[in-house]
Amino acid sequence: MAVAASTEGMPLARVPQTRSLSAVRAWIYLLAVLVVLMVAVGGATRLTGSGLSITEWRPVTGAIPPLTEQAWLIEFEKYRQISQYELMNKGMTLSEFKFIYGWEWGHRQLGRLIGLAFFLPLVWFWARGVIKGRLALTLLGIGALGGLQGAIGWIMVASGLEPGMTAVAPIKLALHLTVASIILACLVWVAAGLKDRSDQAPEAHAGYAPRILMGLILFQIALGGLVAGSKAGLTYNTWPLMDGVFVPPASALFSVSPWIENFVDNVVLVQFNHRLVAYAIVAFALWHAWSLRQTASGSKAASRTTAVAGLTLAQMVLGIVTLLLVVPLWAGLAHQVFAMAVLAMAVVHARVSAV
Repeated sequence: MAVAASTEGMPLARVPQTRSLSAVRAWIYLLAVLVVLMVAVGGATRLTGSGLSITEWRPVTGAIPPLTEQAWLIEFEKYRQISQYELMNKGMTLSEFKFIYGWEWGHRQLGRLIGLAFFLPLVWFWARGVIKGRLALTLLGIGALGGLQGAIGWIMVASGLEPGMTAVAPIKLALHLTVASIILACLVWVAAGLKDRSDQAPEAHAGYAPRILMGLILFQIALGGLVAGSKAGLTYNTWPLMDGVFVPPASALFSVSPWIENFVDNVVLVQFNHRLVAYAIVAFALWHAWSLRQTASGSKAASRTTAVAGLTLAQMVLGIVTLLLVVPLWAGLAHQVFAMAVLAMAVVHARVSAV
């Protein structure tokens, strides 16, 4: 009978399960959007110099901001004890402190919101039997990674509270950004894998290229974290040359001793590496798009990889603009958020190509 199957030929017994998984997929994509928003707010917090305004880690009671003038003065006094205030913001007014405090408090609040948006629906879906088995374990792993990210965030902030420090340690900022990106990638990977493609034509074979591209983009984001943490974007604000040359001399690239520390602390090498990997990603993405168009022209895979290549090229152009303008707030935020969009698209391409 006609009622025995859905309009797509799917048995009715599978319809409730498919709809439930669609709800799970929508929830996971919502979490991914929240993670991108978290990255954006975190970037604004860094670029406005607000990250050290809250000097304590109080996961529960810290959700309540100062509510009285006396409470604000107490928080302000704590901030005036750290080196950032003494060396950079001495003479700051209470009103100015409230501004930077608001950014950091908002960043932490968003983290708490993401925690609730993750665990409450997870429990509900699990109790209804929609999430189980491997999917449940995978989501629990992502949740654990999110909890670890909160701890990494505080370790990062604590590095900036050390005597003589006016900002967080670059390597810890890079780690914080990288873990956020990995969480985003995991969420998108899981959500993309939940879509029912049983009635679609088989995907064109793309080999390992989509996963390699995804890995390169994650690596580039980590390098971007080092650029942000060391403020390397405020130097050598020309392109394509750095101080008049395409490749700086070894004496400049490896001026710090021991040599390994150049990869984190030497702004010349940090920025140069970020430039080189950007070129490599764009070249690889363009080659991948060209390759698939030669072997699978007109396929969805070819269209996706063309979109990924376009995004990587646009991101590189945005990075160049950000550098030339000496990292204004709008450009720095756009470059950071757009990196998440590039990563998400690359993850979808890699996941679907793996089906």
